[in-house]
Amino acid sequence: MLYQKHLYIFFLILALSLSFFSTSKAKEFFIDQIEIQEKLENDFNKEKLINIGFIKAFKELMSKLVQSKNLTKVEDIKLNEIKSMVETFKIKEEKYINKTYSLKLGVSFNKKKVFKYLDGKNIFPSEINVENFIFIPVLLDQINNDILVYSKNPIYDMWNSIENKNHLIKYILPTEDIEDLNLIRKNYLDIENYDFKKIIEKYSLDNSIIAIFFKDEKEIKVLSKINLKNERVIKSNSFNNINFENKDELDKLINNLKIIYEDFWKEKNLINTSIKLPILIKVDSNNYDLSLKFEEVLDNVDHVSSFSINSFNKDFIFYELIFNGEPKSFINIMGEKNLNFDTQNRIWILK
Repeated sequence: MLYQKHLYIFFLILALSLSFFSTSKAKEFFIDQIEIQEKLENDFNKEKLINIGFIKAFKELMSKLVQSKNLTKVEDIKLNEIKSMVETFKIKEEKYINKTYSLKLGVSFNKKKVFKYLDGKNIFPSEINVENFIFIPVLLDQINNDILVYSKNPIYDMWNSIENKNHLIKYILPTEDIEDLNLIRKNYLDIENYDFKKIIEKYSLDNSIIAIFFKDEKEIKVLSKINLKNERVIKSNSFNNINFENKDELDKLINNLKIIYEDFWKEKNLINTSIKLPILIKVDSNNYDLSLKFEEVLDNVDHVSSFSINSFNKDFIFYELIFNGEPKSFINIMGEKNLNFDTQNRIWILK
Protein backbone atom coordinates (compact mmCIF):
# COMPACT_ATOMS: atom_id res chain seq x y z
CA MET A 1 0.00 0.00 0.00
CA LEU A 2 2.79 2.40 0.91
CA TYR A 3 4.49 1.77 -2.42
CA GLN A 4 1.22 2.36 -4.28
CA LYS A 5 0.69 5.61 -2.39
CA HIS A 6 4.18 6.85 -3.29
CA LEU A 7 3.63 5.82 -6.89
CA TYR A 8 0.33 7.72 -6.99
CA ILE A 9 1.99 10.86 -5.58
CA PHE A 10 4.79 10.56 -8.12
CA PHE A 11 2.38 10.35 -11.07
CA LEU A 12 0.33 13.22 -9.66
CA ILE A 13 3.42 15.45 -9.43
CA LEU A 14 4.46 14.33 -12.89
CA ALA A 15 1.06 15.25 -14.31
CA LEU A 16 1.29 18.68 -12.69
CA SER A 17 4.73 19.26 -14.13
CA LEU A 18 3.52 18.26 -17.60
CA SER A 19 0.64 20.69 -17.27
CA PHE A 20 3.08 23.40 -16.20
CA PHE A 21 5.51 23.07 -19.06
CA SER A 22 2.78 22.90 -21.68
CA THR A 23 1.64 26.41 -20.71
CA SER A 24 5.02 27.84 -19.78
CA LYS A 25 5.77 31.42 -20.75
CA ALA A 26 9.29 30.35 -21.66
CA LYS A 27 7.83 29.19 -24.98
CA GLU A 28 6.99 32.80 -25.77
CA PHE A 29 8.85 35.96 -26.70
CA PHE A 30 7.60 38.80 -24.52
CA ILE A 31 7.91 42.40 -25.73
CA ASP A 32 7.03 44.93 -23.07
CA GLN A 33 6.36 48.66 -22.76
CA ILE A 34 5.08 49.26 -26.29
CA GLU A 35 3.79 52.84 -26.27
CA ILE A 36 1.11 54.10 -28.68
CA GLN A 37 -0.97 57.24 -28.63
CA GLU A 38 -3.60 58.94 -30.77
CA LYS A 39 -5.82 62.00 -30.68
CA LEU A 40 -9.35 61.34 -29.47
CA GLU A 41 -11.41 62.11 -32.58
CA ASN A 42 -14.90 61.04 -33.59
CA ASP A 43 -13.51 58.08 -35.52
CA PHE A 44 -11.24 56.92 -32.67
CA ASN A 45 -10.79 53.14 -32.78
CA LYS A 46 -9.07 51.43 -29.84
CA GLU A 47 -8.68 48.14 -31.71
CA LYS A 48 -6.84 49.93 -34.50
CA LEU A 49 -4.42 51.39 -31.94
CA ILE A 50 -3.80 47.96 -30.42
CA ASN A 51 -3.07 46.61 -33.91
CA ILE A 52 -0.46 49.35 -34.33
CA GLY A 53 1.00 48.10 -31.03
CA PHE A 54 1.22 44.56 -32.42
CA ILE A 55 3.18 45.86 -35.43
CA LYS A 56 5.56 47.86 -33.22
CA ALA A 57 6.08 44.86 -30.93
CA PHE A 58 6.83 42.58 -33.89
CA LYS A 59 9.39 45.05 -35.26
CA GLU A 60 11.08 45.18 -31.86
CA LEU A 61 11.18 41.38 -31.69
CA MET A 62 12.74 41.18 -35.17
CA SER A 63 15.41 43.70 -34.23
CA LYS A 64 16.40 41.38 -31.36
CA LEU A 65 16.22 38.12 -33.31
CA VAL A 66 17.41 38.98 -36.81
CA GLN A 67 20.65 40.33 -38.27
CA SER A 68 20.38 43.74 -39.92
CA LYS A 69 20.88 42.28 -43.43
CA ASN A 70 17.63 40.30 -43.04
CA LEU A 71 15.35 43.00 -41.62
CA THR A 72 14.12 44.03 -45.08
CA LYS A 73 12.81 40.47 -45.59
CA VAL A 74 10.29 40.91 -42.77
CA GLU A 75 9.16 44.45 -43.55
CA ASP A 76 6.26 43.46 -45.81
CA ILE A 77 4.50 41.24 -43.25
CA LYS A 78 0.73 41.62 -43.07
CA LEU A 79 -1.08 42.46 -39.85
CA ASN A 80 -2.98 39.15 -39.90
CA GLU A 81 0.33 37.25 -40.03
CA ILE A 82 1.58 39.13 -36.99
CA LYS A 83 -1.66 38.53 -35.09
CA SER A 84 -1.47 34.81 -35.87
CA MET A 85 1.82 34.70 -33.91
CA VAL A 86 0.49 36.68 -30.93
CA GLU A 87 -0.08 34.36 -27.98
CA THR A 88 -1.40 36.93 -25.51
CA PHE A 89 -1.32 40.67 -24.94
CA LYS A 90 -1.97 42.93 -22.00
CA ILE A 91 -2.76 46.62 -21.72
CA LYS A 92 -0.35 47.73 -19.00
CA GLU A 93 -1.45 51.36 -18.77
CA GLU A 94 -4.07 53.69 -20.26
CA LYS A 95 -4.20 57.48 -20.12
CA TYR A 96 -6.55 60.20 -21.40
CA ILE A 97 -4.72 63.55 -21.34
CA ASN A 98 -5.48 66.67 -23.39
CA LYS A 99 -7.79 64.79 -25.74
CA THR A 100 -5.06 62.25 -26.41
CA TYR A 101 -5.38 58.55 -25.63
CA SER A 102 -2.17 56.66 -24.90
CA LEU A 103 -1.51 53.12 -23.81
CA LYS A 104 1.35 50.79 -22.95
CA LEU A 105 1.12 47.28 -24.29
CA GLY A 106 2.83 44.01 -23.46
CA VAL A 107 2.76 41.40 -26.24
CA SER A 108 3.70 37.70 -26.12
CA PHE A 109 4.58 35.95 -29.38
CA ASN A 110 4.47 32.18 -29.83
CA LYS A 111 8.12 31.17 -30.22
CA LYS A 112 7.43 28.16 -32.42
CA LYS A 113 5.24 30.17 -34.81
CA VAL A 114 7.84 32.96 -35.02
CA PHE A 115 10.59 30.48 -35.88
CA LYS A 116 8.33 28.86 -38.50
CA TYR A 117 7.67 32.28 -40.06
CA LEU A 118 11.41 33.08 -40.20
CA ASP A 119 12.13 29.62 -41.62
CA GLY A 120 9.73 30.43 -44.47
CA LYS A 121 11.80 33.56 -45.16
CA ASN A 122 15.06 31.55 -45.11
CA ILE A 123 16.21 33.46 -42.04
CA PHE A 124 18.03 31.86 -39.12
CA PRO A 125 17.05 33.59 -35.86
CA SER A 126 19.57 34.33 -33.15
CA GLU A 127 19.31 33.41 -29.52
CA ILE A 128 18.32 36.50 -27.53
CA ASN A 129 21.46 36.48 -25.43
CA VAL A 130 21.98 39.82 -23.66
CA GLU A 131 25.63 40.19 -22.62
CA ASN A 132 27.91 42.78 -21.03
CA PHE A 133 31.04 43.77 -22.96
CA ILE A 134 33.87 45.94 -21.72
CA PHE A 135 34.38 48.49 -24.50
CA ILE A 136 37.62 50.47 -24.85
CA PRO A 137 37.74 53.01 -27.71
CA VAL A 138 41.19 54.38 -28.57
CA LEU A 139 41.40 57.29 -31.00
CA LEU A 140 44.64 57.75 -32.92
CA ASP A 141 44.61 61.22 -34.43
CA GLN A 142 47.16 60.76 -37.20
CA ILE A 143 46.82 64.37 -38.30
CA ASN A 144 47.96 65.74 -34.93
CA ASN A 145 49.96 62.65 -33.95
CA ASP A 146 47.95 62.21 -30.76
CA ILE A 147 46.28 59.34 -28.86
CA LEU A 148 42.99 59.90 -27.04
CA VAL A 149 41.47 57.33 -24.68
CA TYR A 150 39.31 58.99 -22.05
CA SER A 151 38.98 62.75 -21.81
CA LYS A 152 38.81 64.58 -25.12
CA ASN A 153 37.94 61.31 -26.87
CA PRO A 154 34.50 62.05 -28.37
CA ILE A 155 33.79 58.36 -29.01
CA TYR A 156 34.35 57.52 -25.35
CA ASP A 157 32.20 60.48 -24.30
CA MET A 158 29.29 59.73 -26.62
CA TRP A 159 29.29 55.92 -26.94
CA ASN A 160 26.66 55.17 -24.29
CA SER A 161 24.61 58.29 -24.94
CA ILE A 162 23.16 56.44 -27.94
CA GLU A 163 21.27 53.43 -26.67
CA ASN A 164 18.94 51.05 -28.44
CA LYS A 165 16.85 49.04 -25.97
CA ASN A 166 16.67 46.17 -28.46
CA HIS A 167 20.43 45.73 -28.71
CA LEU A 168 21.81 42.60 -27.08
CA ILE A 169 25.27 43.99 -26.26
CA LYS A 170 25.43 46.20 -23.19
CA TYR A 171 28.61 48.27 -23.10
CA ILE A 172 30.68 48.86 -19.97
CA LEU A 173 33.18 51.66 -20.49
CA PRO A 174 36.30 51.70 -18.31
CA THR A 175 36.68 54.41 -15.71
CA GLU A 176 39.44 56.92 -16.35
CA ASP A 177 42.66 55.61 -14.84
CA ILE A 178 46.05 57.27 -15.16
CA GLU A 179 47.87 53.93 -14.91
CA ASP A 180 45.82 52.49 -17.76
CA LEU A 181 46.39 55.60 -19.84
CA ASN A 182 50.15 55.41 -19.31
CA LEU A 183 50.09 51.72 -20.22
CA ILE A 184 48.30 52.47 -23.50
CA ARG A 185 50.62 55.37 -24.32
CA LYS A 186 53.61 53.13 -23.59
CA ASN A 187 52.37 50.71 -26.27
CA TYR A 188 51.40 53.44 -28.72
CA LEU A 189 53.77 52.34 -31.50
CA ASP A 190 52.51 48.75 -31.36
CA ILE A 191 48.91 49.50 -30.37
CA GLU A 192 47.47 47.13 -33.01
CA ASN A 193 49.14 44.16 -31.31
CA TYR A 194 48.74 45.24 -27.70
CA ASP A 195 46.23 42.92 -25.95
CA PHE A 196 44.93 45.33 -23.24
CA LYS A 197 44.80 42.30 -20.95
CA LYS A 198 45.88 44.14 -17.77
CA ILE A 199 43.11 46.69 -18.23
CA ILE A 200 40.37 44.19 -19.18
CA GLU A 201 41.11 41.92 -16.20
CA LYS A 202 40.03 44.66 -13.77
CA TYR A 203 36.41 44.33 -14.88
CA SER A 204 35.95 40.54 -14.52
CA LEU A 205 34.02 40.20 -17.80
CA ASP A 206 34.39 37.37 -20.31
CA ASN A 207 33.76 39.58 -23.34
CA SER A 208 35.47 42.74 -24.54
CA ILE A 209 35.83 44.94 -27.60
CA ILE A 210 38.92 47.06 -28.14
CA ALA A 211 38.16 49.54 -30.93
CA ILE A 212 41.14 51.44 -32.34
CA PHE A 213 40.16 54.41 -34.51
CA PHE A 214 42.74 55.60 -37.03
CA LYS A 215 41.75 59.09 -38.17
CA ASP A 216 43.45 60.90 -41.04
CA GLU A 217 42.33 63.59 -43.48
CA LYS A 218 40.46 61.17 -45.77
CA GLU A 219 38.84 58.45 -43.67
CA ILE A 220 38.44 56.69 -40.36
CA LYS A 221 39.60 53.10 -40.10
CA VAL A 222 38.41 51.05 -37.16
CA LEU A 223 40.29 47.97 -36.00
CA SER A 224 38.04 46.02 -33.62
CA LYS A 225 39.61 43.35 -31.45
CA ILE A 226 36.69 41.30 -30.14
CA ASN A 227 37.48 38.93 -27.29
CA LEU A 228 34.86 36.36 -26.35
CA LYS A 229 35.08 33.74 -23.65
CA ASN A 230 36.80 31.19 -25.90
CA GLU A 231 37.56 33.13 -29.05
CA ARG A 232 39.32 36.20 -30.40
CA VAL A 233 38.20 37.91 -33.63
CA ILE A 234 39.62 40.92 -35.45
CA LYS A 235 37.39 43.05 -37.68
CA SER A 236 38.38 46.00 -39.84
CA ASN A 237 35.98 48.66 -41.11
CA SER A 238 36.39 51.98 -42.92
CA PHE A 239 34.17 55.05 -42.83
CA ASN A 240 34.19 58.41 -44.53
CA ASN A 241 35.98 60.99 -42.45
CA ILE A 242 33.68 62.91 -40.15
CA ASN A 243 33.75 66.03 -38.06
CA PHE A 244 33.75 64.80 -34.45
CA GLU A 245 32.28 68.12 -33.37
CA ASN A 246 29.20 67.41 -35.51
CA LYS A 247 26.91 65.39 -33.23
CA ASP A 248 24.83 63.93 -36.08
CA GLU A 249 27.91 62.62 -37.89
CA LEU A 250 29.36 61.18 -34.69
CA ASP A 251 26.04 59.56 -33.76
CA LYS A 252 25.85 57.94 -37.20
CA LEU A 253 29.36 56.51 -36.87
CA ILE A 254 28.64 55.08 -33.42
CA ASN A 255 25.30 53.63 -34.53
CA ASN A 256 26.89 51.97 -37.59
CA LEU A 257 29.56 50.37 -35.42
CA LYS A 258 27.03 49.13 -32.89
CA ILE A 259 25.06 47.47 -35.70
CA ILE A 260 28.27 45.76 -36.88
CA TYR A 261 28.94 44.45 -33.37
CA GLU A 262 25.29 43.37 -32.91
CA ASP A 263 25.37 41.41 -36.18
CA PHE A 264 28.63 39.75 -35.14
CA TRP A 265 27.14 38.74 -31.78
CA LYS A 266 23.97 37.43 -33.42
CA GLU A 267 26.08 35.43 -35.87
CA LYS A 268 27.75 33.75 -32.91
CA ASN A 269 24.34 32.87 -31.46
CA LEU A 270 22.53 31.74 -34.62
CA ILE A 271 19.94 28.99 -34.33
CA ASN A 272 20.14 26.73 -37.36
CA THR A 273 16.45 25.88 -37.68
CA SER A 274 17.17 23.77 -40.78
CA ILE A 275 18.76 21.16 -38.48
CA LYS A 276 16.10 19.18 -36.63
CA LEU A 277 18.04 16.70 -34.53
CA PRO A 278 15.94 14.14 -32.60
CA ILE A 279 17.42 13.26 -29.20
CA LEU A 280 16.19 10.62 -26.74
CA ILE A 281 17.12 11.08 -23.08
CA LYS A 282 16.20 9.20 -19.94
CA VAL A 283 16.22 10.58 -16.41
CA ASP A 284 16.08 8.74 -13.09
CA SER A 285 12.37 8.79 -12.17
CA ASN A 286 13.26 8.91 -8.46
CA ASN A 287 15.15 12.19 -8.92
CA TYR A 288 12.27 14.61 -9.28
CA ASP A 289 14.46 17.71 -8.75
CA LEU A 290 16.72 16.70 -11.63
CA SER A 291 13.84 16.06 -14.04
CA LEU A 292 12.25 19.40 -13.07
CA LYS A 293 15.53 21.25 -13.61
CA PHE A 294 15.97 19.50 -16.97
CA GLU A 295 12.50 20.58 -18.14
CA GLU A 296 13.08 24.17 -17.00
CA VAL A 297 16.36 24.31 -18.95
CA LEU A 298 14.75 22.82 -22.08
CA ASP A 299 11.98 25.41 -21.78
CA ASN A 300 14.49 28.25 -21.81
CA VAL A 301 16.86 27.08 -24.57
CA ASP A 302 15.78 28.54 -27.91
CA HIS A 303 17.63 25.79 -29.80
CA VAL A 304 15.14 23.25 -28.41
CA SER A 305 12.30 23.27 -30.92
CA SER A 306 10.09 20.96 -28.88
CA PHE A 307 10.22 18.30 -26.19
CA SER A 308 7.85 15.85 -24.58
CA ILE A 309 7.79 12.90 -22.24
CA ASN A 310 7.64 9.84 -24.46
CA SER A 311 7.05 7.31 -21.69
CA PHE A 312 7.97 6.48 -18.10
CA ASN A 313 8.29 3.57 -15.70
CA LYS A 314 9.38 3.09 -12.09
CA ASP A 315 13.05 3.58 -13.06
CA PHE A 316 13.18 6.27 -15.77
CA ILE A 317 11.35 9.12 -17.45
CA PHE A 318 11.99 9.04 -21.22
CA TYR A 319 12.18 12.40 -23.02
CA GLU A 320 12.07 13.00 -26.75
CA LEU A 321 13.18 16.38 -28.06
CA ILE A 322 14.02 18.15 -31.32
CA PHE A 323 17.18 20.25 -31.23
CA ASN A 324 18.15 22.88 -33.83
CA GLY A 325 21.86 22.11 -34.00
CA GLU A 326 24.56 19.48 -33.76
CA PRO A 327 24.89 17.00 -30.85
CA LYS A 328 28.07 18.72 -29.65
CA SER A 329 26.24 22.04 -29.44
CA PHE A 330 23.47 20.47 -27.32
CA ILE A 331 26.01 18.94 -24.94
CA ASN A 332 27.87 22.27 -24.62
CA ILE A 333 24.68 24.24 -23.92
CA MET A 334 23.51 21.72 -21.34
CA GLY A 335 26.99 21.60 -19.79
CA GLU A 336 26.80 25.36 -19.16
CA LYS A 337 23.65 24.62 -17.12
CA ASN A 338 25.48 21.87 -15.17
CA LEU A 339 23.59 19.09 -16.93
CA ASN A 340 25.81 16.24 -18.15
CA PHE A 341 25.03 13.10 -20.13
CA ASP A 342 26.21 9.59 -20.80
CA THR A 343 25.97 9.46 -24.62
CA GLN A 344 27.35 5.98 -25.28
CA ASN A 345 23.98 4.48 -26.21
CA ARG A 346 21.11 5.53 -28.49
CA ILE A 347 19.18 6.82 -25.48
CA TRP A 348 21.34 9.26 -23.55
CA ILE A 349 21.30 9.24 -19.75
CA LEU A 350 21.13 12.47 -17.77
CA LYS A 351 23.63 11.94 -14.96
